[in-house]
Amino acid sequence: MSQTVLITGTSSGIGRATALAFHARSWNVVATMRDPRAEQELTALDNVLVTRLDVTDQTSIDEAVAATTARFGGIDVLVNNAGYGAYGPLEAFPAARIRQQFDTNVIGLLATTQAVLPHLRAKGSGCVVNISSIGGRVTFPLGSLYHGSKFAVEGISESLHFELAPLGIKVKIIEPGAVATEFTGRSLDFANDDSLTDYQPIVQKVIAGFQDFLTAAAQPSLVADVIVTAATDGTDQLRYTAGDDVKAALDARASTDDTFIAGVKAQFAL
Repeated sequence: MSQTVLITGTSSGIGRATALAFHARSWNVVATMRDPRAEQELTALDNVLVTRLDVTDQTSIDEAVAATTARFGGIDVLVNNAGYGAYGPLEAFPAARIRQQFDTNVIGLLATTQAVLPHLRAKGSGCVVNISSIGGRVTFPLGSLYHGSKFAVEGISESLHFELAPLGIKVKIIEPGAVATEFTGRSLDFANDDSLTDYQPIVQKVIAGFQDFLTAAAQPSLVADVIVTAATDGTDQLRYTAGDDVKAALDARASTDDTFIAGVKAQFAL
């Protein structure tokens, strides 16, 4: 009997690649997105249910979980992928955009996990895969909101790892580096205010630095393969990196704060 995975944020990038990767391995796939009306590729596949799920809308979460169990009879794996990056000087962000970053990347992940856990607990098995980031272990300038949200995902996941293991439920953290997705397009919320002149030099340096950072970006399919491995390897391993740049960054972060911070300043010419 095929197993079933529910994935959030499958309209593009890592989420879409993950849906295709699980489908290629004969899983039942629930590919969720905020607006599935224009979706064509995934809806054409057998054993794929495309349905609406907005992680900031509890009703949509509950309806997607109900649709999953109605179609496939249960859930074996949850992949919490939906998210975006808010970058820019903190002073440039209004309160509503600050809340939106954490509502999506943190509160939405928690709400979706809460909705799925009763189904995994009833089975005494399953796996929750949370998509973090290299940005959940190291930070870059102007990313206080994004990095804050991903550091939260790391802490939530690590604690849940202990909490759910006795129930037979595994928790996995995926830490991609630079990925060729729409992170710098529609998945990026960049705030700047030209009247905040003190910040403009660092804003321009960070924009230039990110272009260099993204030139070696990995393909989403690489991350998708890591996600599938994490969900299916049967081990208690908690963290999985994805991308050659991640190890270098984590090795650098293992140094003293002074050494690491000096390296970041050099990278962005600060």
